Amino acid sequence: MEFALLGEKLGHSFSPQIHRALAGCDYQLLPTPPEAVADLFRRRDFRGLNVTIPYKQTVMPLCDEIDPRAAAIGAVNTVVNRGGRLTGYNTDIDGLIYLARRTGVDMAGKKVVILGSGGTGRTARAAAGELGAAEIVTVSRGGEDNYETLSRHADAQVLLNTTPVGMYPNCGVSPVSLDAFPHLEGVLDVVYNPLRTALLLEARERGLPCSCGLPMLVAQAWRAEELFTGSAIPAETVEAVLAGLTAQLENVVLIGMPGCGKSTVGRALARRQGKAFLDLDRLIEERAGKSIPAIFAQEGEEAFRTLESWAVREAGARTGCVISTGGGVVTRAENCAPLRQNGVIIHLTRPLDRLPTAGRPVSQSTDLQTLWERRRGLYAAFADRTVDNGGPLEETLDTIEKELSAL
Repeated sequence: MEFALLGEKLGHSFSPQIHRALAGCDYQLLPTPPEAVADLFRRRDFRGLNVTIPYKQTVMPLCDEIDPRAAAIGAVNTVVNRGGRLTGYNTDIDGLIYLARRTGVDMAGKKVVILGSGGTGRTARAAAGELGAAEIVTVSRGGEDNYETLSRHADAQVLLNTTPVGMYPNCGVSPVSLDAFPHLEGVLDVVYNPLRTALLLEARERGLPCSCGLPMLVAQAWRAEELFTGSAIPAETVEAVLAGLTAQLENVVLIGMPGCGKSTVGRALARRQGKAFLDLDRLIEERAGKSIPAIFAQEGEEAFRTLESWAVREAGARTGCVISTGGGVVTRAENCAPLRQNGVIIHLTRPLDRLPTAGRPVSQSTDLQTLWERRRGLYAAFADRTVDNGGPLEETLDTIEKELSAL
């Protein structure tokens, strides 16, 4: 065996994809029960291992040597076999440092607050120290610095979340409100599913440099591969792998007036990009067991909007999809965050005189010009980009992909 990820329950891991893209190596998942770990290390029939929870401490006494950084953190996530001698390293700290620098979050001389006192919290503390933080505070549920005493640290300049709060499937919740830290200059969250947690969406609204943990995931693998092979990997390769993984995971969300072509464009774009296609109207009809005109006629628009918000939450938690929304999805502000957490939102436009109204209850009951004036500001508030869909389909698809590549 060359290289593998060692863990108890690995589930759906991106590690093989990342490592193969970085170095083209033979890399596999190695789900291993606790009682088999020591025997694996005695056999030493591997060139290198990455180690994940719950074995980052377990493997330390099984190594012949521990790198000083890993020893200080108290966790090993990379083991290299050099001629039968096992050395343990921690490349998570390299990933976290890369994340901070890439995001433009400068910790030098700053007060850094870290949420979470677990293994990743200790790694974050070590990374902040290497980056020159003047003061580092760890906030935990039971320590002296806890979530009830955040006011002590209102002068924090950098916030780093290492807890799983906000991680899928518990999307939309945040460990803290940024109101507690009025002097923030940057926010990092090691969670990468969703790509934008509630914490990061709040930071983005405030115009703060911020990022999820996906760059950290790729960068720690980068450093591990360099240790495995003894060869340097260019930073350009790392960024290319990160860009490819982000494009694979990110949703494309289409909003716009009823009849502007969201479903047609969405299906075609999904085929072109190899993504799943989700039509929110179809999800709503399946859940309700009736058509959208029937929902409006029998239960009213408010009942439909409630079902629509449910569909938004369901679809928005998925990754790697093209999502077509209903024309009125923007009428509830609460729908924005679930769509944005994993998605880029594209506003499709088309001349009003080319919008069909058949089978569309709101379009049939409201003058289209009035409807457009009522919603145009809402579309603008939701959208990351606006694309004209007044021409040929292929031209629209080309424009969308051009806009996505520019983000």
